[in-house]
This record gives sequence, C-alpha cells and structure tokens, in this order.
Amino acid sequence: QVQVVESGGGLVQPGGSLRLSCAASRFTLDYYAIGWFRQAPGKEREGVACISMGNSDGRTVYADSLKGRFTISKDNAKNTVYLQMSGLKPDDTAVYYCAADGKVSAGCSVLGADYDYWGQGTQVTVSS
Repeated sequence: QVQVVESGGGLVQPGGSLRLSCAASRFTLDYYAIGWFRQAPGKEREGVACISMGNSDGRTVYADSLKGRFTISKDNAKNTVYLQMSGLKPDDTAVYYCAADGKVSAGCSVLGADYDYWGQGTQVTVSS
C-alpha cells in the first residue's frame, strides 16, 4: 500500500526556517507527483506546493502567496520530498500534510482532490 510519512515539524520563532520531509514507501517518486498541503485550526486545507513525477528536477508549482518563502524539492535516491520554509510567520502555523498522486503523467497540482494517498501530518507552530 502506498504510504507517505511527514516529519520535521516543530516550534519555530517568527522569521525562522524549518525543513519538512515526506518519505515515500511502497512506491517511487519516479511515478508519483507529491504535494504539500496545510490546514490551520478553523480553516480549510490549502495547497502549498507540489513537485511532478520523474527525476529530481521535477516541475514545481507553488501557492501564489507562498512563492519566495517556501521551496519544494526531492531526492529520488532517498525517495523523499522536502519542503524548505523560511521567513516563517505566525500565519504559517498549521498541520502540514504531504500526499501522493499516481494518476498524473506530467506536472502536478496543488488541489487536494487530485491526491489519493495522504500522510498523518506534522505540526508546525510559529510563535515567539
């Protein structure tokens, strides 16, 4: 069964950085796009970024509001996708999820409905 597991969340001060990891098991990133999503208390889930299937130079898409602060990347050898977050703000506080999409053949989407397999999430709290 396809599985993704997030890690790397925690408490960080405003302006700080954090790197989240999404480890894939029982499938390879050569054939699945991966997306990062987040959900803050009382808010709807929103797409953060995604990276396409294929080699480590996959195509990326970002939520407009997060461009420049968040960077998605992947290491196919480690079967892991990363989300590097910098300039963190209290509004970035949320549970962050990664998800896998095995249907797409090119590109990727930041729409949650396109993804079939979800992790349990990792909490990111930005506070002084």
